Amino acid sequence: MRAMIVRVALGVALLSLLGGCASGPQIHVDGDPAVNVAAYRSFGFFEPLATDTAGYSTLLSARLKEATRRELEARGFAYDEASPGLRINFNVNVVEKTEIRSNPSVTAGFGYYGYRYGMYGAWTGYPYDIETTNYRQGTLVIDVVDATRKALVWQGVAEGRITQQVRDNPARAVDAAVAQILASFPMHGAGAAAPE
Repeated sequence: MRAMIVRVALGVALLSLLGGCASGPQIHVDGDPAVNVAAYRSFGFFEPLATDTAGYSTLLSARLKEATRRELEARGFAYDEASPGLRINFNVNVVEKTEIRSNPSVTAGFGYYGYRYGMYGAWTGYPYDIETTNYRQGTLVIDVVDATRKALVWQGVAEGRITQQVRDNPARAVDAAVAQILASFPMHGAGAAAPE
């Protein structure tokens, strides 16, 4: 009986550890294959940004601009608000989600039939535990637009759960999400002649 309890505890610990590894956002990027984004020299931001829907600049917009500027300047692009080659815009969406999981009941294999624990499963008539989790799913989109043609040339998206850690430290969460999205953004000069 004690060995069985130890195995269950180890299984729960392992699942918790694996769940912690998958906690970061999913990143998706796409770009116009006909455009060499690395050939642009400068960038600026849209005015107003899509994250400023209330008619004033939000803290989120300020954090997104600061993090994006830092990442793009590190890639060799120059900030130029007056006449940039690229203009950056942000979109943020938060939705309430529900996740439902069904697992065989922990108590189904114990008791009188506990001898078979770990050897084979119970027949389908045994009860299942239903677990319902409500959470908030956040999506951050960074649009990179050719300022002259007004055409989207690159887009990065981060999707993930909004955890308590994110709510407690939004500045760090924004910095991390922007860095992960722009990790695959090209370095300036890594290509052909500039379109500007």
